[in-house]
Amino acid sequence: MTLRPEAEPYAADGGPVGAVLCHGLTGMPGSLHDWGRALADAGLTVRIPRLPGHGTRWQDANAVGWRDWYDELERAFDDVRRRCERTFVLGLSMGGTVALRLAEERGDDVAGVVVVNPSLLTLRKDAKLLPLLRLFVPSFPPVRNDVKKPGVVEPAYDRLPLKAAYQLSLLWKVTNADLARVTQPLLVFTSRDDHVVEPASSTRLMERAGTTDKRQVMLDDSYHVATMDNDLPRIIDETLAFITAHDRSSADER
Repeated sequence: MTLRPEAEPYAADGGPVGAVLCHGLTGMPGSLHDWGRALADAGLTVRIPRLPGHGTRWQDANAVGWRDWYDELERAFDDVRRRCERTFVLGLSMGGTVALRLAEERGDDVAGVVVVNPSLLTLRKDAKLLPLLRLFVPSFPPVRNDVKKPGVVEPAYDRLPLKAAYQLSLLWKVTNADLARVTQPLLVFTSRDDHVVEPASSTRLMERAGTTDKRQVMLDDSYHVATMDNDLPRIIDETLAFITAHDRSSADER
């Protein structure tokens, strides 16, 4: 198994506050490196795991399920929790979905959640054919490199594996059913112009998440992969402010 350089997991040991970042479907840790490194430079302990089936061949993504993705994120999360007093989960696109599922399952273990263009649904009519198509068609043309910034290329597969896409739809089902269990502080970044995930996903999350401490930030100068786009500086600043505020509030409670 040969990994692309952008597929290597990222790890940085810092202070007692941790952040675990999760990349999206067909993507790689490299799509989150700048975000993760900025958090590490600010003193956080950071992990960006590589989800199973990613960073090698697109066919490999068809051989795993959403629970494999979840388990890998949870392993990274528990590694950081052993080192830190407070641990936040962050994610892009499908990575945001996995992060939300972790928040639903782990409750108070999760200090807060930050998601960028999280994927919880699709309005595409052809998606209804996915359960059948996946049995006969291995892949579709890619949904990748939705980046507004010139010269930036998202590290991702050049095909969309349909069995993997079907697994994402199964993850949608269980995550949507339990959104009321997301009771941790929540920060949601949503690109106004996203050609991959409709803003309706963020709208549903804001409406159904159980927490009363939730805030949505609209991004005006980025497409789907906003963690590599023009609004990255704002994402970094807002994320650090969110983590600082909620780490401080926790310390006050103690």
